[in-house]
Parts: sequence; C-alpha cells; structure tokens
Amino acid sequence: MEFEKFKTMQFPRDVYVGHGVLANVVPVAGRYMKSGSIMIITGKITYDLAGKEVQNLLEDAKYEVHVVKTDKANTENLEKIEKSAADLNLGLIIGVGGGTKIDLAKKTAYDFDVPFVSIPTSPSHDGIASPRASIKRANSTLSQEAAMPIAIIADTVVLAKAPFRYLKAGAADVISNLTALLDWKLANRLHGEEYSTSAAAISEYAAKELLEKCHLILEGVEESVWLVTKQILASGTAMAIAGSSRPASGSEHLLAHALEMSNPGQSIHGEQCAVGSVVSMFLHGGDWQGLAAAYRRMGLSIRAKDYKIPDAVIINALSTAHSIRPERYTILGEKDISTNAAEKALEITGII
Repeated sequence: MEFEKFKTMQFPRDVYVGHGVLANVVPVAGRYMKSGSIMIITGKITYDLAGKEVQNLLEDAKYEVHVVKTDKANTENLEKIEKSAADLNLGLIIGVGGGTKIDLAKKTAYDFDVPFVSIPTSPSHDGIASPRASIKRANSTLSQEAAMPIAIIADTVVLAKAPFRYLKAGAADVISNLTALLDWKLANRLHGEEYSTSAAAISEYAAKELLEKCHLILEGVEESVWLVTKQILASGTAMAIAGSSRPASGSEHLLAHALEMSNPGQSIHGEQCAVGSVVSMFLHGGDWQGLAAAYRRMGLSIRAKDYKIPDAVIINALSTAHSIRPERYTILGEKDISTNAAEKALEITGII
C-alpha cells in the first residue's frame, strides 16, 4: 500500500526575546511585507504601553499604518476589525497587547491571509506564540484556527511593566501543560488519538523548567519575565509541531473555559488553568500536592474563594467541563462527573 500520509507545520521565522528588542519591528516588516499597509490591533492601555512606539517606529520608516483599538476577543469586535480591514490593502497585521488583542489580530490575519506579527505586552499565557485564537461568542468560547506568528517580538522591558499577576498566570498556563499531556496520552491509549512524542517532549520541558524554577519567578525582576516568556514560546512551538493545542490544553483548560462561561469571578485564564491542573492531577492520581506547592511558591492561589468563585459554580463547572469540547477526550471522560465526586475532588485539593 502506497504511503500517503503528510503533515504541515508552521513556525515563527523570527523570534526576538529580551531587553529592548521592540525596534526590530521595522526590519521584520521589511522582510515579510510585500506591499500595502500595516494594521496594528491593540487596546487603549496597550497602545500607550507599546503600540504607540511600534506605530512611530513604522511611520518613521515610511510605512502606512492603521491603528485599531479594541477590547474583548469576541465575535462582535472581530467583525468590526475585519470590516475595517476589508477597506484596506493590508500587507501585514501586528497584534500589540495581551491575549485578547493577540487573538483578534491572529484571527484577522488568518481570515485575510496576511502575515501576522505578535508583540505581547503581558506574559499572561501561551497564546502569544500559538496558531489558535480563543474568540467568545454568546456564552461560549471557541478555540479557532488562526495565523501562526511569522515573527514574535517579546520585549522584556515592556513585559516587565505588566502587573506581576500576569507573569504568574503565564507561568501557571505553561506548568499546566503537565496535565494536558497526561490527558493526551490517555486519549492516545483509549481512543487511538495521534500523539507526537516530539511535541510532548518540548511541552513537558517547558512546564518542568518553570515548575523547578518557580522560586525565581519574582515581582519586578526582568529576568523572571525572560524565564517565563522563553517557556511560553516553547509551549507555542509544541503546539505548532502537534498541529493542535493538545500539548498545552486538556482537562485543566476545559475547566478554565467552563468557569469563563459560567462565572469567572475575578480570575484570569492562567489562574483558572492553575486551579484546573491541580484537580486534574488529582483525578489522574499524580502529584497534585507538588503542583499546588509550586503555585503557592509563586504567590498564586488555587482557592476558588480568593477569586470570588462560589463553590456551587466551580463544582458545576468541573462536573460539566467535558462538554466544552466533547471531541477532546480527557480524564473528565465523556459524561458529567457526579456533583458529589466533583465536590470531593475540589475539597481534597483545597480548591473549595
């Protein structure tokens, strides 16, 4: 029988990480923009933080630049951005901001088939380097195929200005890869799902590097930003190799999305993943205490009440999280976990 299997992988061609690398946006534009103008997708705060400087650098280099300031990553804002983009001859799209602005930019770039450059202003999760975008629609969050950044410019001077909370959340998002990998292996064993050992190895390395060095993740230290951002990029590379978010998204992310849909309280994505990874590791029979201890070492709480999430809400979220992506098999199974079992798991792990 003739062998016909094939696979496509896309990776960033240029990655700049470190002190004062923002100016590299100009040579990046020169390499990858064939013609037309540039759209910068950012927010009000992130424009002042880095977007304005990016705009000035590009305009000084004689590029035509259009700035779109937006808010949440939802279908309404995506439609507004794409309506504006339709009237322009775009040659490059740059996302300057946190996860929501990057998601909107990469999805727009994908829909218009133009190169995308990721310039994060906070190291809050691994979406800055992945070809997936989380776009909210009504009461659900959809993980959609999006453009892989052709270049990533992660300036630690800019990233260090973000609240420490976001750095901790970004680290937790990467550390939570450990339970995503357990889920992926489980799906491989029970359902024959394709499993990439190379993607898994990179994902595991990134997670364990931060787990072992959690004591070095400190507030106001640019080197801590460097440490976390490198592993965020490694996590994105793992997803690129796998061709999916599997190496970095499992049951812990299902719980995070379920919380976002029901009542996120005051939690952000990486914090939700931290909570999810602890209870998921417990369900897998792994070292959930070690995970919880690492998060505590960073000063990140896994207690629902600290994020003003009611017990009933998180119990229901854990019980029904499997239904968020029913095609993605995890330790949560294919049917609702009983309320009693969910409550017990959350109590034992100290989440409620």
